[in-house]
Amino acid sequence: MRFLKKYFITGLLIWVPVVITIWVLGLVVNTLESVVPGFLSPQALFGFEIPGFRVALVLAVLLATGMFAANFLGRGILKYSEKVLGRIPLVRSIYQSVKQVSDTLLAPNGQAFRQAVLVQYPRAGCYTVALLTGAPSGEVADHLQGDYVSVYVPTTPNPTSGFFLIMTRSEVVPLNMSVDAALKYIVSMGVVAPPAGPILNAVDAAAQAAASQVPNLSSEGATTPATSSRSSD
Repeated sequence: MRFLKKYFITGLLIWVPVVITIWVLGLVVNTLESVVPGFLSPQALFGFEIPGFRVALVLAVLLATGMFAANFLGRGILKYSEKVLGRIPLVRSIYQSVKQVSDTLLAPNGQAFRQAVLVQYPRAGCYTVALLTGAPSGEVADHLQGDYVSVYVPTTPNPTSGFFLIMTRSEVVPLNMSVDAALKYIVSMGVVAPPAGPILNAVDAAAQAAASQVPNLSSEGATTPATSSRSSD
């Protein structure tokens, strides 16, 4: 029975990633196809079904929209459209909220999820890998005394859900691992270990960032330096 169990687990380890990959791809394809109206379906246009036509049409529209928005005329039209949408009460709140999130997460020059960090969560002495998302601003920043940063703690094995935390800068330990490596580490529940590399404390990371002139755990307008650091050893 032991060898049967071994073969079963081996087969499971082979097929589970394949099945999940196919399921995710099918979900993405079905979602893209669902946004295409019926009059643009291949059945309505050509009289017969063409596999992948709706997905190709959506990708072509996205590419054409990006090219159109890159020129002066396109930017003007988009800006005017945003002003029109901003005057509609219900649409305004939904559109602006979704746009802010999408611009933060998807924009090439966005600052979201640019660095993996190590934080103590859910209690002191327990560590988890998190992602730096920026610094508190607005009313939240007005109520905070000191230098704080915003981090997102993904859950395992589903990183799309998690917890948003505001922590003092000195409590956040920057990691040299990439965001992709950090997500793999989280999703695999620590099984897929990231490449070995030195872990920097807050002071060393700030010094290294200043030397290389690359922003690292910095926030706009923050002038209060971290007064304490925690060794990673």
